[in-house]
Amino acid sequence: MSLTWPWALTILLAFPLLLAYRWWSRRRRRKVAVTLSSVALVRAALPGRSSWRRRVPLGLLAAGILFAGTAAARPQASVLVPDDAATILLAIDVSGSMCSTDVDPNRLTAAQTAAKEFIAEHEGGAKIGLVAFSGTAGLLVPPTTEKDKLAKAIDGLRTSRGTAIGLAILASIDAIAEINPDVPPTGVEVPDNGGTAGAGGGDYEPDTIVILTDGRNTDGVDPITAAEQAAARRLRVFTIGFGTDQPSPMVCSSNQISGNQSFRGGPGGGGFGFGGRGRFQDMDEPTLTKVAEMTGAKYFKADNAKALGDVLHDLPSQVTLQHRKTEISVWFALGGALLVLAAVALAQWWSRPRPAAAPAGGPERASTGGPPIRR
Repeated sequence: MSLTWPWALTILLAFPLLLAYRWWSRRRRRKVAVTLSSVALVRAALPGRSSWRRRVPLGLLAAGILFAGTAAARPQASVLVPDDAATILLAIDVSGSMCSTDVDPNRLTAAQTAAKEFIAEHEGGAKIGLVAFSGTAGLLVPPTTEKDKLAKAIDGLRTSRGTAIGLAILASIDAIAEINPDVPPTGVEVPDNGGTAGAGGGDYEPDTIVILTDGRNTDGVDPITAAEQAAARRLRVFTIGFGTDQPSPMVCSSNQISGNQSFRGGPGGGGFGFGGRGRFQDMDEPTLTKVAEMTGAKYFKADNAKALGDVLHDLPSQVTLQHRKTEISVWFALGGALLVLAAVALAQWWSRPRPAAAPAGGPERASTGGPPIRR
């Protein structure tokens, strides 16, 4: 919690001043006290209050002044709130290894299904953009709320050679820069934040990049270098590693293969099997983890279709919820007013006059101690 006007806390000096005034007034009353002939009459005239009944209103008053002083300083709290201005850039790997069958029926089909479900279930005003990358990276759909357009583009994904994770991050940055004037494009130099997003006392931008890949970078810019660019712009990059670490046959349908890939005949069912297993199916989890950590995000591992669906389903709670400073002085003012009212009410209630107690000799005996009255 932070304070907009910290100097307003000087109002808290009112409480010790009130205590000093109370002590002075009690001291003054003692000096002008009148000596009475009967102490019993004084005790009967004064309302009986125990020590804790005297302290409770004082404590409530002190708490009320504390709350009021804090309210005057205009406190602000960092709270999680939905951000309808957020943008999510979903970058999907379409390298040849996405035809691996370690995820049924293959990684690309499972990724397409999970991505479409993520878009269909997404609620709120946040926009979603789509980037596809293999040896190069390109923006397929600029950030939009048109779910049908996004789903159609996902259905049209085709595999190609290479994996350019770094280029996917840079393409996503440029797509965000087109709609967010606070995010400079990749060709513009920005101040160094020490390599970590959010450093230097600033908040993250509401826009987020999500990288879904099954391998390691083989082309273009190094992912760490691209992550530094995202971090400097206070953009979070969530990374998802998809697939197992066991190389499997790569089989894609004819409409999942672009024209620039060579393939050889594979198993039946109209699919095509790719030659070559090995390093192109090895996932670089250390790099994906470091990219996420550098940008204040997280890395997720999904080794099957259900795990990928779960990751994408839970992602909006971390992506579209932003920490925003909200003024909460009204709550402190309300609390202070209630505490002061409670202190005054209790003091008045416990100080109210009480009816005099009946004499020890019963109702028939006069208060002067004389003989009982006959009726």
